[in-house]
Order: sequence, then C-alpha cells, then structure tokens
Amino acid sequence: MRDFSNHSTERPAGHDVEITGVEAAVVDGNFEWNLVKVHTDAGVTGIGEAYRGGGVPELVEYTNRFLVGENPLDVERLFRYIVQEMSGHGGTTGKVVTAVSGIEIALWDVAGKILDVPVYQLLGSRYRDRVRIYCDCHAGEAYAVDEGGFTEYANAEAYTPDAYAAEAERVVDMGFDAIKFDLDMERDNKPDPYNGRLSNAALNHKVEVVAAVREAIGDEIDLAFDCHWDYTVESAARLARALEPYDLMWLEDVVPPEETAAQREVARRTKTPLATGENRFRVHELTELLDGYAVDVITPDPTTCGGLAESKRVADRAEERYVPFSPHNVCSPVGTMACVHLCAAVPNADVLEYHALEVDWWDDLLERDEPIISDGYIDVPTDPGLGIELDESVVEDHVLPGTDRFD
Repeated sequence: MRDFSNHSTERPAGHDVEITGVEAAVVDGNFEWNLVKVHTDAGVTGIGEAYRGGGVPELVEYTNRFLVGENPLDVERLFRYIVQEMSGHGGTTGKVVTAVSGIEIALWDVAGKILDVPVYQLLGSRYRDRVRIYCDCHAGEAYAVDEGGFTEYANAEAYTPDAYAAEAERVVDMGFDAIKFDLDMERDNKPDPYNGRLSNAALNHKVEVVAAVREAIGDEIDLAFDCHWDYTVESAARLARALEPYDLMWLEDVVPPEETAAQREVARRTKTPLATGENRFRVHELTELLDGYAVDVITPDPTTCGGLAESKRVADRAEERYVPFSPHNVCSPVGTMACVHLCAAVPNADVLEYHALEVDWWDDLLERDEPIISDGYIDVPTDPGLGIELDESVVEDHVLPGTDRFD
C-alpha cells in the first residue's frame, strides 16, 4: 500500500507545524451542518465544513488516529493520506470522502493563515472580486421552519403556480438575479409512487408553474428548477422538452444519479440545459458526466466530492470541455465561503447556490459586521485563509441536541 504519511525532513522556518487534533460539531440549521476544526501546535485553528448528515462527525474524529503530528501545510498530500488510510472504510467514495472534504477545507484555512494568504491564492488565481449567487427558493409555505430548522413539508395544495410566482418576485426584490425552485412534487407519485413516470396532469402542472414564474420575473432573471432524480428517461425528456420555451438556466437532476448513459440520453433529446453532479464523488465520477456531454452545467458539491482541490480538478475538466461550473451548496456560511474562494479561483465558475433563506441567523454564525450576501453577490474575502471566523456563541446556541460541542 502506498504510504502518504510525511517523509519530508526539511521545512522552511515557520513551516515545521504539526496537527494536534481534529474535531467536529453539528449545527442544527435548515440542514445539519457538519463543521470541522483542525488544531495545530502553531496556535492556528482551521475551520471547514462537510456535507450534512449522520456519521460524518465520527469519521472526522477517527482521523485523529493518524493525522495528529502531520504537517497541515501539505493539504493535498493529507487528502490522499486520509483516503488511503480509510480505504477499507469505503474511503474512495461516500461518507469518508465527505468527511475528508470538511477536513481538507479546514486544512486550506490553516495553510492560508500560516502562510498569510487567502485560500483562493493557494488554489492558484483570483479571477473575480465577487461571486454571483443563486437563491434556492420554496413556493409559498413549502415547508415549515422553527428557529431556522426544517420541521415539515406543506400539503400538496401549497404548490400552486401563483405561490411559486409570488415567492419568485419576493426573492428577486431582495436583489437576486438568479433563482431556483424544486419542481418535484407529491402529485408526481400518482397514479404510481414507484415507477418514475409523469402523468400528463403532473407534467402540465409543472409547465404551469414554470410559466407563472417566468411571467412574474421576466426574461432577464436566470431561472432553474430541480427535480431531485425522480424520473425515467422518457418522462425527464418529455418534461425538458416541454420547458424549452421558458429559457431556463438549467433543469437539475432529472434522472437517478447512478447511470451516466441515462443522463446523456436525456441531454440528447432536449434543448433545455441540464445540470447534475452533487451526488458524485471525486474527479473520476464527475468526469464521466463531462465525457460525451451528459451535462450542460456541472454541479459538484465541494463539501461532498473531496474538497476544494478535488473540485478544482473537476472545474478544470469542465473548462477543457467548455462546460460551466456551478457548485451545489446547502452549507452554513463556512462551507459557503469556502465555495466562494473556489469560485474565485476557477475561470469557468458561474453561479453558486445559497440554500438558507429561511434561516434568519445564518449570517450570525460568522463574526462580521456586514451581511454575507449583498445584491445577489458575495465579496471574495482577502484576509488569510478563508477570511472568516466563527461566532462560537452562535455555534453553541445551535448545536444539534445530543451531539458533541467543540472543545
């Protein structure tokens, strides 16, 4: 087995640093945000975020067995080291790679702070001063929240074309010029909840929703819809063709994510741009979508697929094929700002997702005076590392009950 542990014996002054511990905490927002800290003997702590869900904090903390004593400046070597050491745990894909993603982001934060440069510079470039954001919206009372946390979905009657249109107008008035809605609905399960076929009634209702939103916001606003992998190839193609008159930014995740050929076949049958990628891990799986142009927009999640460097490799493959790169992002401000650095560093970055409109304390998680998003954009930080600091009291207030807190 390859050995990716540290074999370097010569370091410049100030670069002979060691990791002293890795820890995780779960913040209960509209999703369960897995935050990560990497501590060092230089007195520098890096913060990162891994994609939501159970099992990730335990995997993050497992890495203390072999990361303590390693040099945090070797970010990409340590990514390979973790994958190799945890290969028997399914380390080349899935939850292990998700956990590694959060650690990798925290390592970039550490490296930037020690070297006194922002993360985008460590990734190679700064192509833009601010990153354009698209807002993920929910029609009317699509789901209920309590103190920012999801509680339950609304009933089917909430999903009217007028409700979508009204929410679209509200969000555009907030300054966003790119928005997205979910287009999969309860009525998709009739007459059969299993087979993935859309009835004419369900398809026609979707067209009515899209038409209402487009009429409400006009042609100048970029508009996307997400289908959450629900449909068969023929139903996905029928839907995509029916939506061609509405000039969508993209239609997302139209078929289940496992079969690239099915995704490619839908793309072949429609002029509507298709996007997918958030369920794929590492550059190998995402490159499959780019080969043969199964997607028009690639949407990996950096907190899932392997972190910032691995996502940049995906962006590089996409640029070679002239495909735009728009990261999926349902994170707290920590993962969001990591994605901002990534989007600043790649030329083919387009729009970055924001998926926390219902969380009124989202901005409060970071110590800062100004809102994170302004007029649909996030300014690229220029301070060292990610250029952000957690408000530990807000983290403490919203730690998921029954889970560990940061030390």
